[in-house]
Amino acid sequence: MEAIKVLILMGSKSDMPVMQKTEGVLEEFGVPYKTMIRSAHRTPEATVQAVKEAEEAGCKVFICAAGMAAHLAGVVCSKTVKPVIGVPIASGPLNGEDALHSTVMMPPGLPVATVGINAAKNAGLLAVQMLAQNDERLADLLKADRVAQAEAILAED
Repeated sequence: MEAIKVLILMGSKSDMPVMQKTEGVLEEFGVPYKTMIRSAHRTPEATVQAVKEAEEAGCKVFICAAGMAAHLAGVVCSKTVKPVIGVPIASGPLNGEDALHSTVMMPPGLPVATVGINAAKNAGLLAVQMLAQNDERLADLLKADRVAQAEAILAED
């Protein structure tokens, strides 16, 4: 695996339209990442291997998207001490409520930062904020982004 800062894992290919928003944020901020499809239930060994290879490639943050039972972020969290961000995906009969609860209700000692249902853009921004703790370039870009957001709102007045 090439050098990366963020690994995006999705439970299935159907999560891609949502997770493209995460990719867009990382591209906008110039953060190297890799996206892979791995299932906590269907490919557990491959999931663990992806985490190991990502850490060897310099990964600092994991973003995991899954719907329904949504155990992907928890499995990844159990295999790394790096930050894990969970993105619950709207799917199934509960339209993401089950995924939200599965992702946010981690047992004590294994935290997963969780964004809202389908909030892939926020997952990307949260990863950039985490990386910006040790990267002034990213911190400056985030500050500029916040200013631009404020200016856009005021321009609508």
